[in-house]
Amino acid sequence: MTFDVVNRQNEKVGALDVRDDVFGGRVNTDLIWESVVHANAAKRRGTHATKNRALVSGSGKKPWRQKGTGRARVGSIRNPLWRHGGTVFGPQPRSYDFKIPKRAERGALRAALAQKMKDGALVVVDELSAAEIKTKAAAELLDRLGVRGKAVLVDTAVDDKLSRSIRNLPGVALIESRRLTARDVMDASRVVATRGALERLQEALA
Repeated sequence: MTFDVVNRQNEKVGALDVRDDVFGGRVNTDLIWESVVHANAAKRRGTHATKNRALVSGSGKKPWRQKGTGRARVGSIRNPLWRHGGTVFGPQPRSYDFKIPKRAERGALRAALAQKMKDGALVVVDELSAAEIKTKAAAELLDRLGVRGKAVLVDTAVDDKLSRSIRNLPGVALIESRRLTARDVMDASRVVATRGALERLQEALA
């Protein structure tokens, strides 16, 4: 599989061959799903909390004596059976993160990139950099490359000026190639990668 390498003006300046044994196989959607679920779970804050009978406000005194009143026996107004009582087995702060094999993560990223390649949603550029910190210039660059809507820019190293230029563009993210995940790829309608980033990804995913 061969891709044209373009410059900032969307002019062809070369070509890049990618290995069919890496990106040309069957797209494993199950691996992509598992990786996306894992990434979403890891991003959950997990700060939810409910109060049990020890935390709700109220006296700990027994409301009435055990026998002789004709009422049901009760030991505290903070009883979970009562209104405004404590919650039993309610959610508590926790992490939703879980582990999946690194091999599965690599397979999911390989499948996600292969899907974008088959869809024609991958643009290969010679470099991703900015001469100045300016959102308008970054928007014009993406427009020349035919990138609209959600997009992920991938490079071997993040250019600080370009990163600060695109942070006001909704749905556009600049990610280092070694930190790229299947969720980043599938969440974007277009993937813009430098030649060096794609070569490095190919080596890592082979």
